Amino acid sequence: MPVSLLWAVDVYGRVYSLSTAGQVWEQCRDAQMEFKRVTAAQQCCWGIACDNNIYLNLHASDLPVRYQEETYENQRWNPVDGFSERLLPSDRWQWSDVTGLQHQPLDNFRLPSISWEWEGDWHADENLDGEPTEKGGWTFAIDFPATYTKDKKWNSCVRRKRWLRYRTYKAMDTWAKIPSQQTTLPDPFSDISCGGWEISDEPRGRLSLWAVSLQGKVWFREGICHHNPEGSLWEEMLLPGEVVQISCGPGDLIWAVLWEGQLIVREGISRDCPKGTSWAEVDSPSPDVGAAHVAVGVNVVWALTKDNKVWFRRGVNSHNPSGSGWINMVGEMIMINVGLNDQVFAISCEDRAVYFRQGVTSSELSGKTWKAITVPRDGDRSHSSASTSSLQSAGCYFCGEVRAQSVVSDVESDTEKGSIDGASRLVASISPESFVDAPTDLSDQPIDAPKPRIPKVTSDSFISELVSDREPGKTSSEGGPSGPAVLEEEPIPGEEEVDAPCASVALSSSQSGGPPDPQWSNVDLEEAQGQQAQTGAVADSADTCSLSSVATYSLAIEDQYGADEHPLWAWVSGGGCSVDSHSQLNWFNCSVNASSLVQSVQSMSLSVTPAQTAAWRKQIFEQLSDRTKREMDNFRHYEQAVEQSVWVKKGTMQWWRDWKPHKWIDVHFALEQFSGPEGNKDGILFIYYNFYEEKKYLHAFINEVTILVPVLNDSKHSFAVYTPERTKQRWPIRLAAATELEMHDWLALLSVSCCNSRGLQGSPSKQAAWSVTCKGDIFVSEPSPSLEAMPYPTPCDQMFWRQVGGHLRVVECNSVGIVWGIGYDHTAWVHTGGYGGGFSQGLASSTDHIYTQVDVKSVYIYENQRWNPVSGYTNRGLPTDRYMWSDASGLHECTKTNMKPPSPQWTWVSDWAIDYSVSGGTDREGWQYAGDFPASYHGHKTLKDFVRRRRWARKSKLTTTGPWQEIPPISLIDVTILPCAAQSSVDVVPLWAISNKGDVLCRLGVTTLTPAGSSWLHVGTDQPFKSISIGAASQVWAIAKDGSAFYRGSVSPQSPAGDSWYHIPSPAKQKLKQVSVGRTSVYTVDENGNLWYRQGLTPSYPQGSSWEHISNNVRKVSAGPLDQVWIIADKVQGSQSLSCGTVCHRLGVQPVEPKGQSWDYGIGGGWDHITVRGNSMEPPRVRLPSLTAPAPPSPLPASNTEANGNAVGC
Repeated sequence: MPVSLLWAVDVYGRVYSLSTAGQVWEQCRDAQMEFKRVTAAQQCCWGIACDNNIYLNLHASDLPVRYQEETYENQRWNPVDGFSERLLPSDRWQWSDVTGLQHQPLDNFRLPSISWEWEGDWHADENLDGEPTEKGGWTFAIDFPATYTKDKKWNSCVRRKRWLRYRTYKAMDTWAKIPSQQTTLPDPFSDISCGGWEISDEPRGRLSLWAVSLQGKVWFREGICHHNPEGSLWEEMLLPGEVVQISCGPGDLIWAVLWEGQLIVREGISRDCPKGTSWAEVDSPSPDVGAAHVAVGVNVVWALTKDNKVWFRRGVNSHNPSGSGWINMVGEMIMINVGLNDQVFAISCEDRAVYFRQGVTSSELSGKTWKAITVPRDGDRSHSSASTSSLQSAGCYFCGEVRAQSVVSDVESDTEKGSIDGASRLVASISPESFVDAPTDLSDQPIDAPKPRIPKVTSDSFISELVSDREPGKTSSEGGPSGPAVLEEEPIPGEEEVDAPCASVALSSSQSGGPPDPQWSNVDLEEAQGQQAQTGAVADSADTCSLSSVATYSLAIEDQYGADEHPLWAWVSGGGCSVDSHSQLNWFNCSVNASSLVQSVQSMSLSVTPAQTAAWRKQIFEQLSDRTKREMDNFRHYEQAVEQSVWVKKGTMQWWRDWKPHKWIDVHFALEQFSGPEGNKDGILFIYYNFYEEKKYLHAFINEVTILVPVLNDSKHSFAVYTPERTKQRWPIRLAAATELEMHDWLALLSVSCCNSRGLQGSPSKQAAWSVTCKGDIFVSEPSPSLEAMPYPTPCDQMFWRQVGGHLRVVECNSVGIVWGIGYDHTAWVHTGGYGGGFSQGLASSTDHIYTQVDVKSVYIYENQRWNPVSGYTNRGLPTDRYMWSDASGLHECTKTNMKPPSPQWTWVSDWAIDYSVSGGTDREGWQYAGDFPASYHGHKTLKDFVRRRRWARKSKLTTTGPWQEIPPISLIDVTILPCAAQSSVDVVPLWAISNKGDVLCRLGVTTLTPAGSSWLHVGTDQPFKSISIGAASQVWAIAKDGSAFYRGSVSPQSPAGDSWYHIPSPAKQKLKQVSVGRTSVYTVDENGNLWYRQGLTPSYPQGSSWEHISNNVRKVSAGPLDQVWIIADKVQGSQSLSCGTVCHRLGVQPVEPKGQSWDYGIGGGWDHITVRGNSMEPPRVRLPSLTAPAPPSPLPASNTEANGNAVGC
């Protein structure tokens, strides 16, 4: 999980951030002023300072923020001067924008703010649509406006030149003031909230920023994106009333609180209209008490009423942003905030501590309990929960040993001109929660002290109460943590009050003769000492010292808190804090708050030694053991009442029936589980259906189920159940649930049952085989020792596959437990060692090492056109043509309006856009041309081209959980890890990868303890690559994007990057696309699906001699550390249907026959990737029968094996 930040503001206006990997609040040292409120996103944090201006803190990243300014120089030709600046009166400006409507001379461009700087001077753009121009960047046309070309023609009467200049945002990791409005300035801002980054990914870094002014107006900041992080201007929104606070979620939820206590919801928010269209009013959670604060996430709304009660809004989603009703939750808070993944943070009204809502998941959005974040600040002088010196210092003060003047002896308050003499002191009573060290000797302090700096009130009315609040009666309760300190206008209590448990000692200014001040009080030290002397020698009693405390607040020092006092928070923002219910946080282990201090003080008074604690534990354990033995012996002669238990779960589902016509029918589904006396568990699946009014059933034993696969469908929440027999038929049991939640519940239950029946639990082993479906689901299988045995291996259709949470396109592993993956958006991920995630629940998922994973993939549709002599290319095709809007095959109609995301779990994050990165190239409008449908397309038009097509793309996003941690920032398309032997002693494991730009990279610092490695080493190439693999002997092979093969020479532990590339000729008339290297073998797959084996590989000649064809219809290949060969094959014929994307195992691979003999078909179809590079278990040695003995029958059916040739017999 990438490190992210939780932001908070204390009552003095200081801004702090807490890292998800840290244990200390780190103060923003850059802030030169106090802040009222902050609102955070992952890439930045916004804040309102005490000057009522808005500031931006943009986090530094590897990708700089650059903005391209452009203007066009326009000229017209005349017979006298040729091309000159003399334009016609009807022409555009000499210097204009691309439309020619705006006047844009070079000297009119100004930096938006002082946070920007120019990279260089203006320069001419000498490219037109990616092609270099001549004549100094001029492009020519017949007139304004028209189509411009790089070549001057006889009728070119006008020309233009594009001038560019870049500016860079330099104010990284610092608070930069947002420039004020150029026209009418809004009244000062009082609240701010950012969000909306999940509405659309285009433009990149887009944010919605909403602000509330003191007059109750709401403003929206236009134009915030990656290249313009400050935005452009403020736009006022129409309102049904005056607003006091607003909250914007990551998606399309925006709620606000009105002055009267009602709530309003913004409706009509979409990618095209991020500001929304209208407001809808929602009543306050309590009819008698109005709402005071609201916080929204993706699918949640939390609110606080004016009596500090916490409320949760149920039924909130994108289709119903107003929700359906309120639920009262436990706790009293003054502020609440919803962060990423709908996690909730709040500030308690009792102790002003930041609390985190635990147990918030997608299925239980309201969470379970509040837990205080108890980490120290980086400015604390001591992070320990208690110290002897602090106790002694407090005791010395009570004994009257502080006889010297304090550092504020000469302080005079503006409101207390007639107060006491120069030896005045400021003494405030605090509760045990606010225990602060007091100095034992101040004799060395100077008499003259600087003028005190009164802490500035930085926020709203409830913040104003934080220093001056503390009404009488809010005293600490007995034996527990109490509220804030109390300053009372009454004499110092007597001894009987001092001895009371957890009582606070209140000192008053009334005794000194000065006027009462509810916030700060000057007290004569001698009088205070005299009063304290009457209470007795408090320091002589450890019990009294642990129950009562007093602190001196010196107004001259910078730190307003004492060494052991927890800070008082005013605001918190989790919009940039990426945590979820599985995150392992170190925020709750540091006992530095005041309540833990009191507990540790009281525990010190008991003087319990570790030896005594150990003795007690041993004694308790012995007593429990004796009791258990005694009770078991008394009932041992009874017979066992129940020998086995049976548990049944039933439900209604739909089943894709086996016979024609195939369709979905309603069935009753039941899972019957039973456990025997020895604790072994098994079960049976029953599907009850009607066949011509006759009730029938279908069943499958749990211990025969080999895999449970979620099936991607836009209309059904379905999954498939495979058994060995169903795998041979290529026809699984396909079931559909009514809702996605119900499907996930069944999948979780069935997965746990299957694992229990096979005795599988915990994380995958180091030898496990990993595979990925074409939908991105990840599966892992524990190989048996006889999987690669000769001559009778375990059939691979009997392998059991269990799902691992996450969503990836490629997974690679090795036998020391290092597993990497690549998502569809080319993000690299490393396996954390956990298991479960996704739909897995309870014992089926580890409680730690599970993180949120986001993947983005593009959905493509094709626009097809045919040429006719009258109108040229149009969308009117022949009756036999494909659909004018279709998929790649042309068989299915796919339009922009009816095309849906891959499944209900995916959401659109962009609009449809032309895709120019199509194989074969495109013209400037994205079209590809061909003679007819379907054919080979090219990017330029010829006289024989009568049809054309162009591809449209739209991005969709999936958010899930799994045992994967992101490795930023380089995007990858392929990765390979050294396939170590079973007893390998390699310290640093070589790992190679290819970036999405085709660069070859070598990862440094990869070990079993740090599988993510430390840094990338770039390996030079002459052209971009697309596939790479490293063998067990550090032999590195790669495939370039043009389909040629390369071998990297001299790769060794001493030289991990090698020295040079050697070109290997490809098979005749074939372009290779993927390579996999085993221990001594090299296999490749070409773009036509042919599998090739490299012959002639020797240690002295590692490049080999020639390619030998093994099979066709192959999609991917994986060669393991034992030279085992597994592939993903297409067009595998079963008894029921033909499947594409099937896992196949090469049989008969041995040193004398390295190419193997035949194929064994496993799970499929729908698989896209497999890796067996972690399976280094040597197969058991089997004694072959005598040559004269009759041969045993083959364990494989005839349809599942074939001689060397096609993988599918075609």
